[in-house]
Amino acid sequence: MPLYEYCCEACGPFDAFKPLSEFRAPAACPECGQSAARMIGSAPALSTLSQAVRRAHAMNEKSADSPRSTRSGHGMNCGCCAARSRPGKTRHTADGGKTFQGARPWMISH
Repeated sequence: MPLYEYCCEACGPFDAFKPLSEFRAPAACPECGQSAARMIGSAPALSTLSQAVRRAHAMNEKSADSPRSTRSGHGMNCGCCAARSRPGKTRHTADGGKTFQGARPWMISH
């Protein structure tokens, strides 16, 4: 929830957390309980949101039809920058049998 600034006529300015849907609604003063109007002094403080929520908001702001790309400028799945495939753990012996690198010695292979 964003942190908004309010100004009580009797007590002065104070801050209060409010949902985005209630940004126009007045808030009760924490000292006297009187209804106070929102003061437009600065932008709402959204830094109190967790990093995961901020990242989700940023993802929602991106256009769904804009192409994604890597930093080097190549498109996704271009092939030239893809990670090279690693060799498998299967090793073939001279007599046609198979062994697996790092496998338990008592396991039977198919």
